Amino acid sequence: MDNRKEIMIGIAVGLIANALGTLLYILLFSDLGIAETLKAAVAQGHIGSLLALGAILNLLAFFGFLRIKRDKRAKGVMMATLLTALIILVYKISA
Repeated sequence: MDNRKEIMIGIAVGLIANALGTLLYILLFSDLGIAETLKAAVAQGHIGSLLALGAILNLLAFFGFLRIKRDKRAKGVMMATLLTALIILVYKISA
């Protein structure tokens, strides 16, 4: 398979894992609904922390891809994680 396609699959998996991790964290640890929690996180300036906690699932995807010898997909997951970190950095600087 083409290397770029493998990396793009990894990026997609990383972004999906991050979104699922964020939703899972909200569902497990928040008394509010998803929309209310996100609104409260933005209002209180904690959206970066929420996204960072969601990125923990990327560890599973990253090491899972390494375990099955899909290094290019693992590289894509790492790129998605770095993208999330850059988004958090930009948000923190602009806030």
